[in-house]
Amino acid sequence: MVSKKPRIVIIGAGMAGLAAANKFYTTANSKQLFELSVVEGGARIGGRINTLNFCGDRVEEGATWIHGVGGSPVHEIAQEEGLLHSQEPWECMDGILEDPVTIAEGGYELNKSLVEPISSFFNNLMDFVQGKPVDEDAVRVCCEVLKRCKLGSENLSVGSFLRQGLEYYWGLMKDQKGVNGVGNWSRKSLEESIFGMHEGIQRTYTSAGDLRNLDYVAEKEYVMFPGDEITIAKGYSSVLESLASVLPVGMIQLNRKVTKIEWRSAHSEKELLHMENGFENRPVKLHFCDGSIVLADHVIVTVSLGVLKHGICQDSDLFNPPLPCPKARAISKLGYGVVNKVFLELSPSSNYDQETNNPTKFPFLQMVFHPPDSELRNPKIPQWIRKTSFISPIYNNSKVLLSWFAGEEALALESLTDDQILDGFSTTIPNFLPTKSQSQKNTNPNPNHFNYSKVLRTQWGTNPLFLGSYSYVAVGSSIDDIDTLAEPLPQITNLESPPLQILFAGEATHRTHYSTTHGAYYSGLREANRLLEHYNCVV
Repeated sequence: MVSKKPRIVIIGAGMAGLAAANKFYTTANSKQLFELSVVEGGARIGGRINTLNFCGDRVEEGATWIHGVGGSPVHEIAQEEGLLHSQEPWECMDGILEDPVTIAEGGYELNKSLVEPISSFFNNLMDFVQGKPVDEDAVRVCCEVLKRCKLGSENLSVGSFLRQGLEYYWGLMKDQKGVNGVGNWSRKSLEESIFGMHEGIQRTYTSAGDLRNLDYVAEKEYVMFPGDEITIAKGYSSVLESLASVLPVGMIQLNRKVTKIEWRSAHSEKELLHMENGFENRPVKLHFCDGSIVLADHVIVTVSLGVLKHGICQDSDLFNPPLPCPKARAISKLGYGVVNKVFLELSPSSNYDQETNNPTKFPFLQMVFHPPDSELRNPKIPQWIRKTSFISPIYNNSKVLLSWFAGEEALALESLTDDQILDGFSTTIPNFLPTKSQSQKNTNPNPNHFNYSKVLRTQWGTNPLFLGSYSYVAVGSSIDDIDTLAEPLPQITNLESPPLQILFAGEATHRTHYSTTHGAYYSGLREANRLLEHYNCVV
């Protein structure tokens, strides 16, 4: 009697799934040991990585940056495969644009003497939160802010710490003479809105729609790689294509959405599962949207935390039997947010100053909006655009502009038509461009009017394959919940049922690199190695 090979099915052809598949297929003797397949619910590989061409430029709908080149496996792959250089232009190919122009709602360009002190204070607070080095004075200030936050109390949030820091800043500055307000802005309202602009940027970094939901303690356990943050010249998707290139044709099955995962929690529930070619005693049964069924010994689940959250809802039967309570609680408690990008094409008429007919350049524009309770807010500016922090060309002299959105505004963006988005930016930007000075509002109605001809926006929140963008540690959860999420079912130590039926990978399962592509990559390797070691295969 010929013994059957263990059958491994990887659900999801994103970074984690393809890293696992690549590891299996490139490990000595594993091709003969396992029967392997990758099932992907969508029509492409990549998951939350998707490189597109927009108006002649290479842009990223999802993951964009290699977060630190020192030690990053993504950078290593991109370097080895020659993906860091291209003859075609790509998003952020010259890094982060320097020297931003900061303009307050109403058309007031703000001097650095006003912007830099509060910006530097905010950055010191965030560096302290994330465990980065700060100078002695900043440490002293941050420690005082922590005292005011009552650090000993549970559930301190990053947002609460930052806002307490802002109050402390005002206390320090109240007796100091300096820059006054501008136009209809008071100095205090300007400082609060500049501070809020930086909070908005942090919302897109973390995917926490409200920083009051972002756990303070967990931020220090998040690990950043050293070195520059760069983008990938040939597109982030080229990294996935490199991982997938070693796999045989047919191993990745597209448009194969899993609707239910049946597994055995104990021998008492053991049953013979029927397949077309006879009976097989494999413990996991996968149901697909087309009605087909696949049996497996091991399944590596790499779907997003958003899909897992939906999968534990009462009206969902993604897992049968349901996941154990500790794992379900971890999934429920961890944070998962929505971040979307909007790309705009400048129309050709925007390239010339209407007064001089000379070519004009769209700046790296930081936008300072009036606070929500201000009566000075321009009612024509749509609410969904008010929490974005900047808009800029994707590289110097590009005709494509980029703006980021997070939280409720990112979700609201997904329901708008292209015309509504174009109209929103066309209404908003004139309130910020151009300006004459901090003290004088520009009186010329349209000296540098910018028009927009095309728009591309992402829709990660409503896409049923993702239901959001990336994870964070929410207030009320902890890094331990990430470890709980990453635990396989059942454990090898559980002798009542076949071990390692369901394994979990994906960025949300990595305790120090969650929310990143390299975290997803590491998690895929982790679960592949777990099974290779289980079968005593050389890793």
